[in-house]
Amino acid sequence: MARPMRLVLIADAFPPMRSSAAAQLWDLSTEMVRQGHRLTVLVPSPGLDRAWGIEEMDGIQVVRLNAPRTKDIGYLRRTVSELMLSFVMAWNLRKIPLAAEQWDGVIWYSPTIFLGPLARFLKRRGACRGYLIVRDIFPEWAVDLGLLKRGAVYRFFKWIEHYQYSVADVIGVQTPANIPYFDRWAHAGRRVEVLQNWLSDASDIGSSISVADGPLAGRTVFVYAGNMGVAQGMGVFIDLTERMRERKDIGFLFVGRGSDAGWMREEAQQRGLDNIVFHDEIDASEIPGLYAQCHAGIVALDPRHKTHNIPGKFLSYMRAGLPVLARINPGNDLESLVREEGVGRVCTEDSVETLAEMATLLAEGVVSDGTMSVRCRSLFEKRFSPTMAVEQVAAGLDACQSVTAG
Repeated sequence: MARPMRLVLIADAFPPMRSSAAAQLWDLSTEMVRQGHRLTVLVPSPGLDRAWGIEEMDGIQVVRLNAPRTKDIGYLRRTVSELMLSFVMAWNLRKIPLAAEQWDGVIWYSPTIFLGPLARFLKRRGACRGYLIVRDIFPEWAVDLGLLKRGAVYRFFKWIEHYQYSVADVIGVQTPANIPYFDRWAHAGRRVEVLQNWLSDASDIGSSISVADGPLAGRTVFVYAGNMGVAQGMGVFIDLTERMRERKDIGFLFVGRGSDAGWMREEAQQRGLDNIVFHDEIDASEIPGLYAQCHAGIVALDPRHKTHNIPGKFLSYMRAGLPVLARINPGNDLESLVREEGVGRVCTEDSVETLAEMATLLAEGVVSDGTMSVRCRSLFEKRFSPTMAVEQVAAGLDACQSVTAG
């Protein structure tokens, strides 16, 4: 285990936000403290009534810095706000009592790709090294989905992306398939490594959603909890639900928000689907209680993606012992993982027929295979521990410092 260090983590998501990134960063942060590191988290807080605020959360020093709003706004306004993000945060950071504090290592989390300037500022001030945690590769995935063309805007985002990589000494990516993307960057002592996603264990404290009291009572329930947007390609699941409407033993539960959430509700209502239920976003603490009432989890990635990731949602299903129905892009490392470990069914085609076949086989497997849930839990405990993630990040920073010192 690496020596205890003074670390600073920069991210644009942290509790009380309810996103999967916020939950993941909370798990990473609490584990850092448990391992003896002194951690400060810098997080933008739009609408703060002053330049900064400091609080302690379970031994973590959380510094909230007033910054432009970057969530749930139009693309142009969001881009301008994100471009300003690092500079506004750095400006407000200078005003707080710990402005002169130096750290042994800087860690930052992407998305967003716009935190590079702040990370460089803190690295230079502390003469320390930086570890960049990359969980998706933007703008490439936006091009894959047709949201962005390879023109001037794309080149602007690529410049921001490359600048962020240039600041890092170590980059931790989600899967081995991501590593070739960074071949050009990994030189002159810089390193790219696979940093598996992570998730802490969690207790079932119940949920405000009761499946037994709704129209899905008594069915084998497929659940999706999280963002419903363009990157997920959610439309096929409405088609899936319609195709399986005669299966009175199977139901679908969608919980969360996103750009497609409203459309999905309206579409289900227009088609008269009685085998699908929607709920608004719930607190992360309620997720184990929700999953305890369900039988399988849905992983949704638009098949046009060409980059690879293992979503945090997949980890939360494994933790709960829920096998997955995964509709993902071809070649994604998640495909082989699910099949080799026997923890669900995977569809890599843009085909509702194939997806329905996979859903049917999984529903039957949930009933007939009593060991499936055990395999899910075993995979979670073996591969996705925050303990291993923290040890790897700390070791990466410590190794960089040692090389520099030498």
